Amino acid sequence: MHNLFPLFIAMITAIVLLEMLATKLRVAYPILLVLAGLIVSFIPTLPVVAIDPDVIFLIFLPPLLCEAAWSISYKEMKKWWRIIGSFAFLVVFFTALSVAVVANHYIPGFTLAMGFLLGGIVSPPDAVSTGAIMKFVKVPKSTSAILEGESLLNDASSLIIVRFALIAVGMGQFVWQEAAVSFIWMLVGGVGIGVLLGWFFIQAHKRLPTDAPSDIALTLIEPYFMYWIAEQFHSSGVLAVVAGSLLMSNQRLKFLNSTSRVRGLSVWESFVFILNGIVFFIIGLDLPEIVAGLRANGTSLREAIGYGLLVTAVLIFARMISAYAAMIATLIFRPSVAPRARSSKQRFFMPLLLGWTGMRGVVSLAAALSIPLVMNGTVIPQRHLILFITFVVILSTLLVQGLTLPYLIRRTGLSDFFSEESEEVAKQQMKQGLKQHVYQFLRDKYEKEEHNREAMERILKHWEEKVNAADDSWMNERTKVIFIELLDVQREYLEKLNSESTIDEDIVRAQLYQIDLEEERLRMI
Repeated sequence: MHNLFPLFIAMITAIVLLEMLATKLRVAYPILLVLAGLIVSFIPTLPVVAIDPDVIFLIFLPPLLCEAAWSISYKEMKKWWRIIGSFAFLVVFFTALSVAVVANHYIPGFTLAMGFLLGGIVSPPDAVSTGAIMKFVKVPKSTSAILEGESLLNDASSLIIVRFALIAVGMGQFVWQEAAVSFIWMLVGGVGIGVLLGWFFIQAHKRLPTDAPSDIALTLIEPYFMYWIAEQFHSSGVLAVVAGSLLMSNQRLKFLNSTSRVRGLSVWESFVFILNGIVFFIIGLDLPEIVAGLRANGTSLREAIGYGLLVTAVLIFARMISAYAAMIATLIFRPSVAPRARSSKQRFFMPLLLGWTGMRGVVSLAAALSIPLVMNGTVIPQRHLILFITFVVILSTLLVQGLTLPYLIRRTGLSDFFSEESEEVAKQQMKQGLKQHVYQFLRDKYEKEEHNREAMERILKHWEEKVNAADDSWMNERTKVIFIELLDVQREYLEKLNSESTIDEDIVRAQLYQIDLEEERLRMI
């Protein structure tokens, strides 16, 4: 442990520096982290990093899923649920099936069950890599919403495929009746446990005398608790975390105060950044161990690289087919919900963008590492080859798709294709409506209040002209209560606006964050 501690500190320092470099170069930081880990792994004096799959699943996966669920727009998920559902479940299964057929035909020693195991491992795209790239390019809101929603659910569907494929490999047969019952329980049980625990945690935050530090500490341990409980009942821990976190995210204004929300946002951003960085770094660090196991089984490095590139090509091709099939099906059966475009030629490029955003990462690595050496007394064949193919898929998709995606978006002009409402116009409309709503509330409730007239005039002027007074001496306890009440009125207005209008939920959340900051400023006066 003492030997690994300096490596761990150096790793975090490298992650921060590489993220700065990636921002300067305008590339996704996971690309640089994987390459850096790969280069560092060849330093002979460094200790060998052996990754425990349980550590990846239990330590890294729950908070990453929780943060994604808290960040995603729930309204956009409901709007695009058909495409999100098809990509998260149908496309993942089709991708796994395609890999299984190709692996069974071209890779020696791979049965169909072994092919499904490999397909389930490499089928889910990584949301972190895509999100890092999206920082540097502008894409239609519908596209980013579909990608974010897919990333929340495809991990669960791929891990379910991996679990059933492992059973088939270990037992040499596949009992469809038992598999169907188990599949239904993983879905229903995972979502049910997540929602139940999410409701329980909301009540705990409401009823316990928590403050900001304790609220934040609870939010950090809650996804681990959801995941662990669901796994103990043999359901999907991933779905439990996603379902519970979505429920809590949608109710955040009702059980977290402004201080907890403001401080918690900073804590979670830093925490998730470090977790993502560590995982991508150790993907590269683990290569020597994988290669050693591959050579021990008598497989040449050249052949293994060829198999990895073949599987990568199948993944890209299958996702492209799925993206265009989903668009065609939407236009035929539900044309009213298809993304708007100014021409049919412009609409053609959206599936191209969805199909090219298939970088693999954290979940694929963890799933590959979770393959046991022996299962039910049967040795799992080709384990090291699967690990190596997974590494090749992760590295090649990050390099090929990750580096070319920004160029593809800029070259085709995809960001200008869709006739979505301007974000700046939406912000102005929201702020104007908010100002009128608060001003009318003040006039209706406090216009007849005679005492402390000067303070009331200052409050009205503040909301009429939106200026901050340099002198806060007029802000007594009474006016502070009124101001905080007005902030609550604004939150209620924004919640209603979010549920009843088509305004982008991210814009509403940004305004809610500004209101939280204003409340924190008032409490400090």
